[in-house]
Amino acid sequence: MSDTPIRPQSDFESRYAKLPDECFAWVVPTPVANPHLLRFNVELARDLNLPPGLFEGPDGVATLAGNRPLKGAAPIAMAYAGHQFGNWVPSLGDGRAIQIGEAVDRNGVPRGIQLKGAGPTPFSRNGDGRAAIGPVLREYVLSEAMFALGIPTTRALAMVTTGETVYRERPEPGAILTRVAAGYVRVGTFEYLAARGMKDETRSLADYVIEHRYPEIAQSENPYRGLLESVIDVQADLIARWMLVGFIHGVMNTDNMSIMGETIDYGPCAFLDAYDPAKVFSSIDRNGRYAYSQQPTIGLWNLTRFAETLLPLLATDEEAAVESAKEALAGYGGRLQSIYGEGLRRKLGLAQSTEASRELASGLLDAMADQGADFTLTFRRLSDLRLENPEGDHSVRALFEDPDVFDRWAEGWRARLRAEGTDDAARIEGMRSVNPLFIPRNHRVQQAIDALVENADSGPFEDLLAVTARPFEEDPDRAHYAAPPEPHEVVRRTFCGT
Repeated sequence: MSDTPIRPQSDFESRYAKLPDECFAWVVPTPVANPHLLRFNVELARDLNLPPGLFEGPDGVATLAGNRPLKGAAPIAMAYAGHQFGNWVPSLGDGRAIQIGEAVDRNGVPRGIQLKGAGPTPFSRNGDGRAAIGPVLREYVLSEAMFALGIPTTRALAMVTTGETVYRERPEPGAILTRVAAGYVRVGTFEYLAARGMKDETRSLADYVIEHRYPEIAQSENPYRGLLESVIDVQADLIARWMLVGFIHGVMNTDNMSIMGETIDYGPCAFLDAYDPAKVFSSIDRNGRYAYSQQPTIGLWNLTRFAETLLPLLATDEEAAVESAKEALAGYGGRLQSIYGEGLRRKLGLAQSTEASRELASGLLDAMADQGADFTLTFRRLSDLRLENPEGDHSVRALFEDPDVFDRWAEGWRARLRAEGTDDAARIEGMRSVNPLFIPRNHRVQQAIDALVENADSGPFEDLLAVTARPFEEDPDRAHYAAPPEPHEVVRRTFCGT
């Protein structure tokens, strides 16, 4: 037994559970046979102000597996609907995720604690509510890597095996991910209530989101217009950041888009190796709806669905409400392009955002796509080049099928740097701070999964976590984790895991 007492009821009580009953269902996690702790995020636990020892020992592991509730915290599964690949599904909800409580972090921000894979809920639609170790490991690694890259995201607190077998693409050990988020409200959460004509409940949900995520707009002239604008802003920012690191979410359904502005639901997600704007990894995205280059467009499509749910709150007159929504949505593209363009400028080490800098950025991306150059390594190795020493360009040139293509581009890049009077040392430092060396490459993630499933070897998993936790720092002992896959290692398809 742990010596640390469970916190009083008020400390873990979920504020979301005070919303109308239509927003969630009370549910109890299904106990598992033989839980075993594989990984615990001590740093995150400290950030959440969780007492040392709360999740240690048999009692702590039992809590992380859903076998032992947090005292006084009544678990819930959230209700939501969604557009999946553009098709309306009126009832979805948490089919295998159960929020077991809420903690308040060091900044006073409430963070929901959720068990993913904790058993069936009223929204499981005949599913088993379980998760296999592969998708759990993938989400643990990718969500923590995204955090290290400075991209808003849910985070992984723990990973436990269940002692049971889960059958998906292959039989795998069952596992449960404990994840943490500012909240789990999605576009689909609003769609669920709005589609049922529940105006009062929609208002209550909007008020909850404003109070707990966007309190600065509470006293504005029209808080619901402010909510729409705030969500548009954070989503534009988030998707631009995805694009800047070559991340593909893979399943941007409206039920996978967080109102809180965090990356959520790491299913068939992946990072680009060779730069290809049309790249798709998800096995279920057969028509490329959620391809890398489509993500900004889909973000606007999803936000439009969100705006539709708020129309009754934006104005009493329908025509005025529609016009208000259109005005707010009109700002999305400019904001995303501004953040993306500024990010590319910094990735290229340029001091000024001009038409010339934008042409340099698009020219490099076009050349990378044409030449099959690795996205991450092109920018990282570019960071190390010297202004007056083209002889050192070989590391970047080697990434292009025809190195002369890079040489022609680099000539213009150097000319621009000279025109700006850029100091080499400062530029290199700045570029290294925004161009990661290490990302959770798809083949490395798969190798970590295979090692754990087939040999009970967590070594590759721990190594991958170590390098992606410090994505901008050199690590000579693990330098091979920065390399793109060999032809036989290429991962062409990723799977959802449900």
